[in-house]
Amino acid sequence: MRVHQAYRYALDPTPEQARMLASHCGAARFAFNWALARVKAAMDQRAAEQSYGIADEVLTEVPWSLYSLRRTWNAAKDTIAPWWADNSKEAYNTGLDGVARALKNWVASRNGTRAGKKIGFPRFTSKHRAAPSCRFTTGTIRVEADRRHVTLPRLGTLRTHESTRKLARHLQRRTGRILAATVRCERGRWFVAFTCEIDRTDRTPTKPDAVVGVDLGVKNLAVLSTGEVIANPRHHRSALKRLRRLNRQLARRVGPRTPGGARGEASARWAKAKAGLGKAHARVANQRRDGLHRLTTRLAATYGTVVIEDLNVSGMLANRTLARAVADAGMAEVRRQLSYKTEWGGGRLVVADRWYPSSKTCSGCGAVKAKLALSEREYACAGCGLVLDRDLNAARNLAALAAGVAQSRGETVNARGGAVSPVVRARLAPVKRELPSGRTLPRQRGSSLVRTEKH
Repeated sequence: MRVHQAYRYALDPTPEQARMLASHCGAARFAFNWALARVKAAMDQRAAEQSYGIADEVLTEVPWSLYSLRRTWNAAKDTIAPWWADNSKEAYNTGLDGVARALKNWVASRNGTRAGKKIGFPRFTSKHRAAPSCRFTTGTIRVEADRRHVTLPRLGTLRTHESTRKLARHLQRRTGRILAATVRCERGRWFVAFTCEIDRTDRTPTKPDAVVGVDLGVKNLAVLSTGEVIANPRHHRSALKRLRRLNRQLARRVGPRTPGGARGEASARWAKAKAGLGKAHARVANQRRDGLHRLTTRLAATYGTVVIEDLNVSGMLANRTLARAVADAGMAEVRRQLSYKTEWGGGRLVVADRWYPSSKTCSGCGAVKAKLALSEREYACAGCGLVLDRDLNAARNLAALAAGVAQSRGETVNARGGAVSPVVRARLAPVKRELPSGRTLPRQRGSSLVRTEKH
């Protein structure tokens, strides 16, 4: 199976290399802002000409694609950026490509051809808000034989904080090739991410015929239909005392903003306090990411079919009472990781419909309760007398849901042209549920039991 995969490594650059990295990222930001200003000026000029009744064929041309933006940049770079030769051409191409992609996404969002929330017109980037980043697609991009250094265009050889053996093995066996490299500064530390094309060997889960239902939550991170309970480590809550102390310390320093709102010169102690706060946040994020990767890798490598719910995580984050706990759990990240790990591991992921009443349904007799308060942590069935933990009951219902899906649809061929195990979205017949106003939800149209989710 040929997939696109990224390998990310922390860097230990020398002070001179760190300055070069910052210079390349600053050049990318400069090119982005310049190209966006050029596009906006051309659009305003074109709108003014149209108001005067000028013919369309003689209107000002707006540089929109990457090709036109690059051509415009090459014509003006000697005037607007006489220092452009100090950095690689890939730095400026990064900024121009960012503008072209942003404009393309904005048009697609306006036309309704882009999924997700509506996005607005691109905005200028600031070095105070945006993370410094630069992408290399041409030139010398390689992993050194000692597996502790990488080489990038104009930057030379940089030492990595960890071994690059995983990527080096693919390159030595010729089962992978590097497509691009992106350097990025996060929380005061530099990273390099290699986008690669990897030939992965076909794998089979340890239990290919086993089905597991996974009920995600806040009290427990996950409850499996097998009865296993994965506790929620609550990394953010554990670090909250330290984060509050660092925030108070930062507030006492002289920052870049005066009490009146004007921009000033930040003190060195403010910069040091900000770096400490960023490091504490990065530690929490790394702990959460590591735990979720361990969980999803084990599930994808063990079970042939994994069933989860289509949770409205963005809606739960709008609840100010639950937002912090939901964000700390990382439910959306679990689904994102399972979506590709099950495909790589030879299994499949079944996503239950958002309105499937997994918690209200009895896993013993199938009876559905009209109401089930969130405070009721045990499910008690009035029909068969089953008394079970609420989350375990939901996980068993999710596992049972996969049986009908497996019989109704097998493996499919996705849009990329390869025979892979699909990510399946299961939709059961809608059940009657009560709304706060007393109304009931309308019946869903269509008789299809399952459909393939695009990803």
